[in-house]
Amino acid sequence: MHLLLRALLVFALAFLACCSRRDALVVGMDATYPPFEYVDKNGSITGVSTAIGEEAARVLGRPVVFQNMPFDGLIPALQTGRIDLIISSLTANDQRRQSIDFSEPYVRTGLSILVAKDSPVQSADDLRAPGRKLAVRIATTGEQWCRQELPQARLTALDTDAACVLEVVNGKVDAWVYDQVSIMNYHMQHPERTRALLTPLREESWAVGVKKGRPDLMAAVNEALARMKTDGRFTELAEQYLAKERALMKAQGLPFVFE
Repeated sequence: MHLLLRALLVFALAFLACCSRRDALVVGMDATYPPFEYVDKNGSITGVSTAIGEEAARVLGRPVVFQNMPFDGLIPALQTGRIDLIISSLTANDQRRQSIDFSEPYVRTGLSILVAKDSPVQSADDLRAPGRKLAVRIATTGEQWCRQELPQARLTALDTDAACVLEVVNGKVDAWVYDQVSIMNYHMQHPERTRALLTPLREESWAVGVKKGRPDLMAAVNEALARMKTDGRFTELAEQYLAKERALMKAQGLPFVFE
């Protein structure tokens, strides 16, 4: 009898664990993008994006699971149902809207430029000079913009931020086109060897990616974002994660990403 009860208990616990995982809101992100989504020293995914995912799960009354995956795999994973949402510093644009839907924006940013200290690039116009060598991260709007706007440039397409920064620091490329916050971050990490040209090449906004035909998830995400804006949590997240970036943007007369 005791063995039977023990077996039933093990089965029940396994069943509950399976149900819990199945009912969880699965949020996909490429956790290589601090301070928005990254893996901390304890191996946990954290950052601004996880706070948004947690609030969306609260609205839905479901637990949340964060799944780390390569950036260029996020949209296919959403389309095939492996994940429920993309919260990964994802720019909302017309090209991606052909595949997925987007929530209301939660970050307003733009494409900026990181150059080596002695790079000949002083402004966006200098990118158009013949023979310019540029780093781009694969599947990002920086890559899309360079391919559309700078067909004469020689592009080095790389998988990670770190690889792009290394190309700039080592003088192998003239510039890297990426988002404003990242450009600021990497310049602050290499202030003696880089310059940040922060005036946007193009303004952009980030939003949560939702599979087409899921109005329930869209409504929950938009409610979560509205709550976080109203109750001041985005301000708190800025103080926690983006204090230096906000000060730098203010000093240059640029609007902060949550404004």
